[in-house]
Amino acid sequence: MKILGIESSCDECSAAIVEDGKILSHIIASQIPLHAKYGGVVPELASRAHIVDIVEVLRGAFKEASVDPSEIDGVAVTQGPGLIGSLLVGLEAAKAFAYARNIPLVGVHHTEGHLLAPLLDTAQGMAKPGFPFMGLVVSGGHTNLIAVRGVGDYESIGQTLDDAAGEALDKVGKMLGLPYPGGVQIDRLSVGGNRERYQFPRALPQHDNFDFSFSGLKTSVATQLRKMGSMPEGQELADLCASALEAVVDTLARKTIRAAKKIGAQTVVVAGGVSANRRLRERLTEDCKNNKILLSIPPLKLCTDNAAMIAGLGQYRLRSLIESGAKFDAFDLQPRPGWRLV
Repeated sequence: MKILGIESSCDECSAAIVEDGKILSHIIASQIPLHAKYGGVVPELASRAHIVDIVEVLRGAFKEASVDPSEIDGVAVTQGPGLIGSLLVGLEAAKAFAYARNIPLVGVHHTEGHLLAPLLDTAQGMAKPGFPFMGLVVSGGHTNLIAVRGVGDYESIGQTLDDAAGEALDKVGKMLGLPYPGGVQIDRLSVGGNRERYQFPRALPQHDNFDFSFSGLKTSVATQLRKMGSMPEGQELADLCASALEAVVDTLARKTIRAAKKIGAQTVVVAGGVSANRRLRERLTEDCKNNKILLSIPPLKLCTDNAAMIAGLGQYRLRSLIESGAKFDAFDLQPRPGWRLV
């Protein structure tokens, strides 16, 4: 079964072709240069860029896979959550392709795609996860702890009450005058920094609380910058970046391990854009080893928003629909920008 996946939930336009769990092609058109001068994603510009990019991205996916469009058995597309204008572009492209070829169409959940991405591929030295596992979905828009007992069998264990982890790091980066995306720059600068120089807050530290809050971190960094009186540079900047990043990573790691123990999971899966963060990978590798828990993280190419994870999940969904005799999604499929997984 060859599945065409399309992802356009935010600022990455992506298409991929997956055959029976193997990625044949994987094309991403990033909009980072477009949004960098604004310090964040501008929704209207994002949707316009998707319109410009979508056809060439699709052509690239077919060319890389050496697959003819007539060989595609089904189309999977991100239905939500995300920016409504961006979602619409991907949805309309998917509907048009499926309608023209008279093949099945299925809309899938973006967060679910991230959760199951390691079933397609994992970082070097890591095994594909078995069920049940504790999933940490952490990105610019999501910070969730989700118990995964099987495909479609999920339980929410914890979530952010305000900013997502990636969003908070990007905003801290903006305060420091770093280029967009700030979280990536903070990770880079923190390598030579002292993580203990500044004691930034860890919100909701209670042992039985699995929710997250990162708004206090932004306030604390802003307060520290006012005390300094000038923008930090050199080692001082590296120390501040390392300390801010450690506040986020420490909170994510501690709560994830506790949540895994709560449900009796032997595996932790980390997915989403922030799963590419060097320090988060380092800390969770150490904590999982100390607690005799397996760690499974996708390779870097599957950490950020991508269509391969959408095609992989779509394959599960389409096979399930075929086996049960249920109907495929209709061609009037609509975007669901605020769609909750659980």
